[in-house]
Amino acid sequence: MEPISLDYRGTRVWECPPNGQGLAALIALNVLRHLPVGDVPAESPEYYHLLIESMRLRFAEAQEAVFDPDLGTVPISELLNSSYGRERAASIAPDRRMPSAEPGGPARGLRAGDDTVYLAAVDRWGNGCSFINSNYMGFGTGIVPKECGFSLQNRRKGFSLDPTHPGCLEPPKRPYHTIIPALGTREADGELACVFGVMGGMMQPQGHLQVASALVDDDVDPQAALDRPRFQLEDGRPGAVMMETSSDESPSAQATGLEALGHPVQPVAGISRYRFGLGQVIESYRGMWWGGSDPRGDGFAVPGG
Repeated sequence: MEPISLDYRGTRVWECPPNGQGLAALIALNVLRHLPVGDVPAESPEYYHLLIESMRLRFAEAQEAVFDPDLGTVPISELLNSSYGRERAASIAPDRRMPSAEPGGPARGLRAGDDTVYLAAVDRWGNGCSFINSNYMGFGTGIVPKECGFSLQNRRKGFSLDPTHPGCLEPPKRPYHTIIPALGTREADGELACVFGVMGGMMQPQGHLQVASALVDDDVDPQAALDRPRFQLEDGRPGAVMMETSSDESPSAQATGLEALGHPVQPVAGISRYRFGLGQVIESYRGMWWGGSDPRGDGFAVPGG
């Protein structure tokens, strides 16, 4: 398939196209690139507020626009147009939550997980591979074909049962697909800048947004980008915000600050932090290839032989 991409402040971020949800991550980045992320302190409530509002608009768009492109026209160029991103960004206030997030013009009127493994690899010549594999929830259907040794996936869960939705269940459609490996290239010379991915169903584009912003906006190293507290709009719904914190009994400053901005926040701590996805990053950082692995899981970064 042909990847889709967006220039985010000098780094071109490449994603899988529909029927994958890579478009969702790029929609959010298209909004965020027109917001003053660099003017607020990193990891502050105001910083997370801008990312959350961008992601809320993203989900409103993507729920309508991510479907099998063989059976309809997905308005990718319109959704990723810079002027459209600026228009959507203008609806975000710096000091309060939007009452509601609705799809914009290109996405309006289109109606008629779990158990994932991600790896990033870069060789000595600077060639990169961003790879992801998943059978989806509960290791797929649980059905193992006789003498085959693998279980069948259950991606049909990504279909809509609304008959007016462009992603409704019917043959020969492909469903909404969550797995999206990504990478970035330098806009100045086209060279590889980073290889990254975040596992976790509907968390994936949200993780991409947060990791990409940390790498590009704040120029932190890959491990620092992965270590940052994360938020999630649960199951891709633009409602309550789950915010990572060190203790359920003592919400973080980010959670308290976001509530003051009008966000309904649910603090999440301990083992439940797996909800925020598990990521891996390799970046060309300060003259070297620098790897990072998510502290929420059991991955690790290793140098090549």
